[in-house]
Amino acid sequence: MTKSDTLDVKESARARGKTRRNAHETRERLLQAATQEFSERGYDGARMERIVRAADCNVRMVYHYFDDKEGLYLTVLERVYEELRAKEQALNLSYLEPVAGMRALVEFTFDHMAEHPEFTSLVRNENLLGGRMLRKSSKVVQQTTPLVGMIRDTLKRGEAAGVFRSAVDPTQLYISILSLSIIHINQRDTLSIIFEQDLADPDWLIERRAHAVEVILSYLCVESRVIK
Repeated sequence: MTKSDTLDVKESARARGKTRRNAHETRERLLQAATQEFSERGYDGARMERIVRAADCNVRMVYHYFDDKEGLYLTVLERVYEELRAKEQALNLSYLEPVAGMRALVEFTFDHMAEHPEFTSLVRNENLLGGRMLRKSSKVVQQTTPLVGMIRDTLKRGEAAGVFRSAVDPTQLYISILSLSIIHINQRDTLSIIFEQDLADPDWLIERRAHAVEVILSYLCVESRVIK
């Protein structure tokens, strides 16, 4: 191979790498724009024109990467759940003693919901659709299975150590954790009016976070002194 041929090969490789990077960046811009659009307006109210304009690309790219609007929406849903499940796994609860592990899960869930309003909006909008889009995804169910196993393992270890009550259902427990972490967000406006208190106030949220931890650990722990 001549020096000229070698340079051509290198240039071709660089061009392919640049094309792949550009494709990845375009897809990422579309997902970010779509996440914003779907979380603000729901599936039915979202418009492809706004998404592609915000992503600075043309509508052909949507069909190229996601087939259609439904495919784009489902990818957005799967991604926000995937991010949540990955961060839950990163807690490594199996390396924490049971009480510390459960505390970490409650605190993480509370913080994640507060820091990711797009997740709470997307889930709320999907529930208004009766879950009809999410039902088409096998990924979300598969990603949730390890979470249930992680919670079950923590509960079993806590029960064996004599610090957790017995026969706690991991799914019931997680739904309780999620409820404590999200209801004040989903119903913030109405609850703030009804109770004449700003549920977005940072001091109130600190108290709410501590309350969520206390409620869950009070239920789980055999002796209340374990909570402290």
